[in-house]
Amino acid sequence: MPNTENTHSEIKHADSNAPVGVFDSGIGGLSVLKHLREQLPFENFLYLADTAYAPYGERSNEELIERSIKITEFFLQQGIKALVIACNTATAAAVAVLRARYPGLIIIGMEPGIKPAAARSASKIVGVLATRSTLQSEKFKRLSEQLSTETLTQFIPQACVGLVNEIEHGDLQSSEIYNLLRRYVPPLLDQGVDTLVLGCTHYPFVEQQILQVIREHQTEQVKPIHIIDTGEAVARRLYDLLDKHHLRNVAPLKQNIFQAWTTGDASTLQMALRFITQNETSPVAATLKI
Repeated sequence: MPNTENTHSEIKHADSNAPVGVFDSGIGGLSVLKHLREQLPFENFLYLADTAYAPYGERSNEELIERSIKITEFFLQQGIKALVIACNTATAAAVAVLRARYPGLIIIGMEPGIKPAAARSASKIVGVLATRSTLQSEKFKRLSEQLSTETLTQFIPQACVGLVNEIEHGDLQSSEIYNLLRRYVPPLLDQGVDTLVLGCTHYPFVEQQILQVIREHQTEQVKPIHIIDTGEAVARRLYDLLDKHHLRNVAPLKQNIFQAWTTGDASTLQMALRFITQNETSPVAATLKI
């Protein structure tokens, strides 16, 4: 059992120029970071892909808590003012422990996205694509049961075993990814879902592939399937909390800091960074041993 006592590094918020730390088990959290950088263009960001321990969905809660603490300690050494856990699985396992351990730090986790999905769904049947760990977490069970009662929405969970691994390989058009999506998505459509929640931060990387599988399965023109990506809501939450604590950067910096590390193969992260930098020069992904 990892040590979760409140014996952490000192938290220092020098000023609003301090960076925001973002981490995930791999490249999936970049889908969240993309939204963060769009809504908070003047912020400095640090990103860590814990690829050596991916996929998180196959780790125990104890392991995820231990990794989350080590990563947070590393970010605190870099002087962060806020932490975003850009991973649904790590959020479910560790966010409560981190908030108790680091009460002076703004910590934002991922939400399953089922609340906006329930509001969007006309059929009141929502499919949730996620890792097995997320779907089995107490946080998801509690929230889905509450919302089901309040909104009369049926949530149909679908564990997408193997999908994170394939996305991490980097070939988003691979036959393996399409085969997995064809296994997981059509059964939800057959049950009447009109809204799909992307309950893992890796899944926005294959949103277009999901839409293609939906089109393949629909033999006639039917109403569109809504896709819920929770990265935008996380970015809004970070914006609001930084604003509340007077830590939001409101003016351009002379030079924005954007650094990226991985505990695994740097080439995979380097390739994925193009997803959020587009016409910018991507930061050089460095390998980190923690």
